[in-house]
Amino acid sequence: MKRILVTGGAGFIGSNLSLKLLSKGYEVTVLDNLSKQIHGECPDVTSPLYNSVKNRVNFILGSVTSREDWLQALDGVECVVHLAAETGTGQSMYEIQKYVDVNIGGTALLLDILTNTKHSVKKVIVAESRAIYGEGRYYSDDLNEYVYPAERLDEDMRKGDFEVKYPGCRKPLRLVGTTEESLVHPTSVYGITKQVQGQLVHLVCSSIGIAPVSYRYQNVYGPGQSLSNPYTGILSIFSTRIKNGNGINIFEDGKETRDFVYIADVVDATILGIEKEEANGHVFNVGTGVAIDVLTVANTLIEKYGIKVPVAISGNYRLGDIRHNYADITAARTILGFEPKWNFSDGIGKFCKWVNEQEVQEDKYEDSIEEMKRKGLYK
Repeated sequence: MKRILVTGGAGFIGSNLSLKLLSKGYEVTVLDNLSKQIHGECPDVTSPLYNSVKNRVNFILGSVTSREDWLQALDGVECVVHLAAETGTGQSMYEIQKYVDVNIGGTALLLDILTNTKHSVKKVIVAESRAIYGEGRYYSDDLNEYVYPAERLDEDMRKGDFEVKYPGCRKPLRLVGTTEESLVHPTSVYGITKQVQGQLVHLVCSSIGIAPVSYRYQNVYGPGQSLSNPYTGILSIFSTRIKNGNGINIFEDGKETRDFVYIADVVDATILGIEKEEANGHVFNVGTGVAIDVLTVANTLIEKYGIKVPVAISGNYRLGDIRHNYADITAARTILGFEPKWNFSDGIGKFCKWVNEQEVQEDKYEDSIEEMKRKGLYK
């Protein structure tokens, strides 16, 4: 398979993937709507990601919600890497129809076309998300089994009690890596849409003789990610705050953790899914297998930039946020031969070096907080 379609191919993951595919001799088509939230008002001027690919790929300005755009983009393509999506857990809780229409509707439209028209597609790779798991996997010493806590209660978090709970457990639960077989119980509209995307792709593609593969990416970061989008990526949000000399508001108690995976590792894992037949039919977590707490992230960024700003552990929280989650990547290691090459220390250093070379972006964080307050999601 040499002709690849990357939807969302002008985005952060998509542009990096497209460039790596080009370097390996693939022919790449990109379908992207150049969302203003990601690419700015004038992408030719404001989007380095778009500019990095626009003259090197077969670029189609269009939407995954348009049948005509899909038909144009699929012409002659042998593999689809479906990355295009509305992203952001908080924003998804009030832009519900938009997230469902794009993420679920766009995927359904692709599969409808593949089922009912002539094409050359042999494989579909879809980006799910760690958000489909909701809370991560834990071990209960009281029950001597793995458990999956439900969404945390507003009444508990209002009192500053942020840790997860599980019925019948008195001892603190022990966080362990989330496997692909872990319970899927998303706590956001975004997570639900990514869950359904993956289910649709595996169900339909398997029934029509197309190989399905899905990736559950953890928190992807690195040079090139949007520094102006206040809805996704705490590394970008914190960096823009620091660069503007603004303080950082740490939600909850700062001990909440995520698995931060460097963009180059995400690209390598995705290409393994394109090239390896062994990937067909599988779901893969893509992360580092290491949990990093948010307070560590903030302090590391402040140190790297050499700009001292106040850090407030405020106890604020967002409804729908999870407490902890990090990936068990055994399946990717075993089946794909994937091994992350970047640890957090090296990756964050590379990211900060790149940020220092960029113009300081307008800090829109407070606007996003006010919007969540109006929707009753920020406490």
